Amino acid sequence: MSTKFKLNTGAEIPAIGFGTWQDEHAQEGAVLEAIKAGYRHIDTAAVYGTEKAVGKAIKKSGVAREDLFITTKLWNNKHHPDDVEGALQQSLHELDLEYVDLYLMHWPVAWKRGDEKFPKSNDLEQVLANTSVVPAVHQMECHPWLQQREFSDWHIENGIHVTHYSSFGNQNATYDKKKGGVGKLIEEPVLAEVGEQYGKNAAQVALAWGVTLGHSVLSKSKTPSRIKSNLEGDFKLSPRDMAKISALNRKIRFNDESKSFGRNFFEDLEDKTG
Repeated sequence: MSTKFKLNTGAEIPAIGFGTWQDEHAQEGAVLEAIKAGYRHIDTAAVYGTEKAVGKAIKKSGVAREDLFITTKLWNNKHHPDDVEGALQQSLHELDLEYVDLYLMHWPVAWKRGDEKFPKSNDLEQVLANTSVVPAVHQMECHPWLQQREFSDWHIENGIHVTHYSSFGNQNATYDKKKGGVGKLIEEPVLAEVGEQYGKNAAQVALAWGVTLGHSVLSKSKTPSRIKSNLEGDFKLSPRDMAKISALNRKIRFNDESKSFGRNFFEDLEDKTG
């Protein structure tokens, strides 16, 4: 099964994507392994420092460019209209590609213009109110412990597709440190219980939960067996199992850079950021 969702642009985004944040020097091998395993949706960003590795893996894979869906992102210091085209061209140069399938604003905050990525020195509703172009995709932290149902419904009403990052919650050590003591999402007994009926593990169920909602989901690993295993999260859960997972919503957000950026990104959303 290879689920795809149609965007408001007419493009189709594969439901299961492969994330490339962190571990820059491991990404060429990891992305190549992912493409060999069957992933066709690869997610990177200028600030990750992994675009070059992703591009090399794509070339080595032998898979036709038109069969891949590649996402990269505009960093905060390049939001000025005069800078966007150059930033995109730089990303295309790093990727060694002629085009990307999706170009996202990395964070909804504009920083001082220039080459400094973290200088010291635009919410979606404002975007819709001030432009005629409706964004095609919004990437946001979403998993069974942070379900954001009302916000997700708002996206559907406005024709904006949702992609989950941090699909496994605090599996990443960086996120886990911020909420120590809550346990691991993928060790959630309900996810394991649901998975038994499908012959799947808890991580695969966490991905399938998103796919069943009609969202695409990003997974990340350097381990070949896990890379392949995560791709098998592309299946649909029954309404009864979706209801079980719905009850797991703890409103815990692991990725919150509000303090770093000097702005509360999530004040109107459900979460416990304390």
